Amino acid sequence: MIHEIASVCTYCGVGCDITAVVEDNKIQKIYAQADGYVSRGKLCIKGKSGYEFVDSDKRVRDVRIKKSFIEDNFEAMPRELKARSHTLVSLDEDWYISNYEFATSLSAWKLSEIKSQYGRHSFSAMGGARTSCESAYSLQKFARQTMESPNIDNCARICHAPSLSGMKPTIGEGAATNPYDDIFKTDFILVIGSNTTEAHPIVANRMIEAVRHKTAELAVMDVRKIQLNKYATYEAVMPFEANLLVINMLAYVIIKEELYCQDFIDNRTAGFEEFKNSILNDKYANPTFMKKIKGYEELADTIPQIARKYATGKSMLFWGLGITEHLDGSYAVMALVHLSLMTGNVGKEGTGLMPLRGQNNVQGACDVGCLPYYNPDYQVPKEIGLKTPETVDAMIDGKVKALYVMGEDFTHVHSNQNKVNKAIKNLELIIVQDLFMSDIAQKADIVFGVKSAYEKTGIYVNAMRRLHLSQPIVQNDLPDDWEVLRDIENKIKGEFLYSTSEDVWNDIRIDAPYRFSGASYQKLIKHRSKGMQWPVQRTDTPILHLEKFRTEDGLGQFIYHQYNLREQIQKLVNDEVSETYYLTTGRMIVHYNNSAQTQHSPKLISKHSEDILQISDKDKDKFSSSKVILKNQYGQTDPLTIKFVKTLKKGTMFCTFHHAKSKINYIFGDASDELVKTARFKSTEVEVEQI
Repeated sequence: MIHEIASVCTYCGVGCDITAVVEDNKIQKIYAQADGYVSRGKLCIKGKSGYEFVDSDKRVRDVRIKKSFIEDNFEAMPRELKARSHTLVSLDEDWYISNYEFATSLSAWKLSEIKSQYGRHSFSAMGGARTSCESAYSLQKFARQTMESPNIDNCARICHAPSLSGMKPTIGEGAATNPYDDIFKTDFILVIGSNTTEAHPIVANRMIEAVRHKTAELAVMDVRKIQLNKYATYEAVMPFEANLLVINMLAYVIIKEELYCQDFIDNRTAGFEEFKNSILNDKYANPTFMKKIKGYEELADTIPQIARKYATGKSMLFWGLGITEHLDGSYAVMALVHLSLMTGNVGKEGTGLMPLRGQNNVQGACDVGCLPYYNPDYQVPKEIGLKTPETVDAMIDGKVKALYVMGEDFTHVHSNQNKVNKAIKNLELIIVQDLFMSDIAQKADIVFGVKSAYEKTGIYVNAMRRLHLSQPIVQNDLPDDWEVLRDIENKIKGEFLYSTSEDVWNDIRIDAPYRFSGASYQKLIKHRSKGMQWPVQRTDTPILHLEKFRTEDGLGQFIYHQYNLREQIQKLVNDEVSETYYLTTGRMIVHYNNSAQTQHSPKLISKHSEDILQISDKDKDKFSSSKVILKNQYGQTDPLTIKFVKTLKKGTMFCTFHHAKSKINYIFGDASDELVKTARFKSTEVEVEQI
């Protein structure tokens, strides 16, 4: 019998509504309904074809325990565990297959032993953005209450943590202010640091449609030309590391030419006069400075054009990891907020600030407290924990001994992988919950196979704050992530009294009342086709900050930060000759992040089976090989196939990061955002070895 079941896409933060055609408990097809609120009837290739991983023969459909872990811990095990160890079945030379009951008991015992021997801070947990809010909440609760450790983090550390740290002090919320469909109600769209057609294609569809219908104009600012440039009235290819420089220049033009909205400033903001004086006296803020940067001189004219257009109509700002994955990502986000505050382009329809979130539930994971410095609802905890890079240092120092990873490939996606792999050797226990034997799963001691997003009930929050209550498309007997955590917790303390995901959600509604108190399962089932945007009380809230901001005094805050001249720009200003290149990284449309699911979907992996290094065609005469290795002080990649393109400036490169075998993240070091330690993935200097 054929069924059609509505759910939500498991990939990027756009959070598209999907309908699955299911026969004999197997997905035959996925499509979007013509009236889909998010999808508007269209899905990207991942949404349409990226479901084959569900039935992959590589799925972990059991619990695995490393043989060396049993051997190393056998003598110390309680008699009861020793007696039950005979139930283990050999899988291969490295792994046993375990029954679930033994594995949860073993996990509870070892976690308790480590806490007893090394103290509560010896535990750290990470992950949560690829699974439901219920599971993300359970992970942070397990860390904070069960293990009594503040060390909890998620993949926002490598993507949009700077968006939160830049938006919260300026307007009080680190989330998108408006719905995607406000693209059809705006006059001007500024996209900076986002390759939207590749990373968030269903949002890009709206932008392209608005431009084609001439309801809005588009400006694109990035370090390379991207597909959106075809539709842009204004395009600016920027130097590497120039985000804060360029955004302050936009502010300079708006202030110098008095294009700001004085009424909005007077009634809804604080600190403008001081900010205004700082910008006007900033030696780098005048766009004429661009005339000193060789190869980028035209920006001295382009930046004022974009600033004028943004300031003189209803405008929306979109950004991605090209803004946040930098040394000054948080400050660049603050600078973007300043543009909206100066011009009144926030708190009303057809305007707003739109950080394009990465994972399908990274917004939700942060909302429910999967951060070391925020409890659910962004309440400050009694004790601040370690951010992931700090956890790595603590592993090396022998302070963190147990790591719990839920759906995050720690030894692939984070920077400075030589250091990360050195760090995990100091751990006494690694527990992983995942769908596949990812890189970190292969290095783990205990691996729990769990349900995928298409096999469970749970709430996901997309990049525009939309809650979607997902339902299972297909059925299996694997546990959900929150169930594994519950069952281990029940053998340590016995306080997770949850029978269903709804039980967990009802606790979230208590712990995060501002956002979720009115969002019952019953209400979300009623609104399943459209979803609801938090905060949800009696109704939901499509647009934030209509009357006041969520700052202490209700006013938008101007927090000036000056750009620091460095690296590529400094070399170009000084006309230095360099034998090195500047590399940036990003996605391509057929894969998602570390390709954890897409590499197990044949229709997708066949289109992109390796990371390709793009090099400017202006540098073509320097290369006689089809493969190169990139090197710097942190490490080196494996050989990369090269492709020459017209979209890059001379001396710059671009590479995807989807395949662990490429070792791209071995050449990104500890350089990171000053406030929240998000790694500088969008810029690193490399040497090239031709093969």
